[in-house]
Amino acid sequence: MELIQVGDQTYYIKNSTNIGIYKIDQENVFLIDTGNDKDAGKKILKILESNGWKVKGIITTHSHADHIGGNKLIQDRTNCKIFAHGIEKGFTESPILEPSFLYGGFPFKDIQNKFLLAKGSKVNEIENNLPEGLEYIELKGHFFDMIGIKTSDNICFLADSIISQETIEKYHIFYLLDVREFLNTLEKLERVGANLYIPSHCKATNNIHSLIELNKNKVEEIINIILEICKREITFEEILKNIFDRYQLIMNANQYVLIGSTIKSYLSYLYEENKIVYEFKDNKMLWKKI
Repeated sequence: MELIQVGDQTYYIKNSTNIGIYKIDQENVFLIDTGNDKDAGKKILKILESNGWKVKGIITTHSHADHIGGNKLIQDRTNCKIFAHGIEKGFTESPILEPSFLYGGFPFKDIQNKFLLAKGSKVNEIENNLPEGLEYIELKGHFFDMIGIKTSDNICFLADSIISQETIEKYHIFYLLDVREFLNTLEKLERVGANLYIPSHCKATNNIHSLIELNKNKVEEIINIILEICKREITFEEILKNIFDRYQLIMNANQYVLIGSTIKSYLSYLYEENKIVYEFKDNKMLWKKI
């Protein structure tokens, strides 16, 4: 983990999940996310202690395990408050909801791992609870009520509202809850002026326009691939296999629930757009392009 200062009061810890830090005074800071597990939490506290800072609060951009993994340890050690928005509050308090939601039932033990299941923590609603100098921006699409944070230094933490070029080129398909809201958020990002943008899993940049286009184009590509696959009546499981085969991805339990949930979100989007229909035959749900 590397601490980088990007404004008078704004810092971030460069990591697999970037961690935001905002100084509200000379001694106290707010964190933006806490990484993927208790070890990340320990490392964050070590960095803060070496700078003479204390954690006053944690802002959770959304409730995925790689963003709240350090919450419990840091809260237990510092008694700090944690803030989240809307549905994200409930998921952060009761993280078993994440693998349950992704799987669509009680999660079997192989998906109850640190990548999908964090430790629960006590959480407050973020509305009207941010310190002076911070504001939140709704960035729906990747998850229910995900937010970004803009600081008084005009630095914008974008959470998972935009996906890195490296991830897109390697995996092609990335987790989405709501395709329409994700595309709306990409449009919103075009209008969010900032000196520096810090996505959770991308390099910090002062220009995100090309990355926005890359994300839009990949979503359109996946939409077209699903429509091509659905030229004949086909089950969800067959669609999922086609996607994995096309992109030469390897199936495992985590990928099955993450990408499987994402494909279902694409099917919902295309159904609402009147591009595909479904029917039941021989007790099978079949999708087909109109």
